[in-house]
Amino acid sequence: MHKPSVAELRPVVHPEGVKDRRSGEHWAGRLYMREISLRVDRHLVNTRVTPNQLTYLMTVAGVLAAPALLVPGITGAVLGVVMVQLYLLLDCVDGELARWKKQYSNSGVYLDRVGAYLCDAAVLVGLGLRAADLWGGGRIDWLWAFLGTLAALGAVLIKAETDLVGVARHQAGLPPVKEAASEPRSSGMALARKAAAALKFHRLILGIEASLLILLLAVVDSARGDLFFTRLGTAVLAAIAVLQTLLHLVSILASSRLR
Repeated sequence: MHKPSVAELRPVVHPEGVKDRRSGEHWAGRLYMREISLRVDRHLVNTRVTPNQLTYLMTVAGVLAAPALLVPGITGAVLGVVMVQLYLLLDCVDGELARWKKQYSNSGVYLDRVGAYLCDAAVLVGLGLRAADLWGGGRIDWLWAFLGTLAALGAVLIKAETDLVGVARHQAGLPPVKEAASEPRSSGMALARKAAAALKFHRLILGIEASLLILLLAVVDSARGDLFFTRLGTAVLAAIAVLQTLLHLVSILASSRLR
């Protein structure tokens, strides 16, 4: 059976606009993962593997980032990054396989969103448990586990706030929201949103960015011989999550997305 080349796959699985989606494509996908996924696609398009099966596997990989981060030291942080990168790879491949095989389904879209929720939450919960020093032999400080869980809750709520716009519009009989409707009606809110977008601090609570930050913190802590920076990072991400949850809610209410 003919195995398609990357050149044959690209126009089908990467149609125009896929890499340019404002809110649907991660920078890591545009930068490198979409090129890696094309090479994986070649070996899967002629198999019985379905897009939904890959989505299930993607979700498992994302969730496994949490126990991976419980391994002490740099090793655990590296394992966390590996699991999140595997999640990202499968997140690219499942959609590309669906386009090639024309196996589209609402369940696939739904499962993809569930996987995104769980991956972001798993990384932040894993960070909190890592900061609590479960295997350190001393007293476990559950404050850090709480802060990591708080950050995870914020990351999930931010995604839910976005998704619930579609739910509210559907129940009101309105068409899907247009991109222009996301712009705040207030000039002050618009300026604040542009400032936040420029700083991109909110991205730190996403699973991919958070896992890379955790690795950086683990390297620094390894040189120090303690968990100071891991704990500092946990507190900062919890604060960002709470602030961003509130700001995102206000941004939605101040825009035309619900009108």
